[in-house]
Amino acid sequence: MRKLVVGLLSVLALISAASAEVPAAGSVAPGFSLPDQDGAMRRLDEWRGRWLVLYFYPKDDTPGCTTEACSFRDDISLLTGLGAQVVGISVDDTASHKAFAEKYHLPFPLLADSTAAVARQYGALSDWLVVRMAKRYSFIIDPAGRIAKVYLSVDPARHSREIAADLKSLQANTAVR
Repeated sequence: MRKLVVGLLSVLALISAASAEVPAAGSVAPGFSLPDQDGAMRRLDEWRGRWLVLYFYPKDDTPGCTTEACSFRDDISLLTGLGAQVVGISVDDTASHKAFAEKYHLPFPLLADSTAAVARQYGALSDWLVVRMAKRYSFIIDPAGRIAKVYLSVDPARHSREIAADLKSLQANTAVR
């Protein structure tokens, strides 16, 4: 029995690892076209010319995801003051996103990646056959559409402030060139 359990866990780990690699800083951000919480189609190109904070999260209205979303909400003036747009993505559907955004008064788009294709492109997919979730990964995308910073270890309560500090640093380094 123990061998069977270990074997199944090994197979599940391989399936989860089969998602694409995380795009590296400096690479072109993978494009996408996804519906937001209101059903409007949103494309990566829409934010060309400005900084984009693209964050993937596992599930609407769960403790860590709510903390992270509300931190972005609370710091939205700071982030938009730095010329950045915040966009959240999970594999939940538009109805779930709409309820989540309304409940917590989220002032930024939540995109529904119901096929998990975009999460997979960004290496942010956990796929366990019966359960698919986005990993809590974030990306800062620069105005030219390149990935400027990758976050694979995120503290939901402090992440928006970390993003703001890194945006300031990235913008200062860009201005020096």
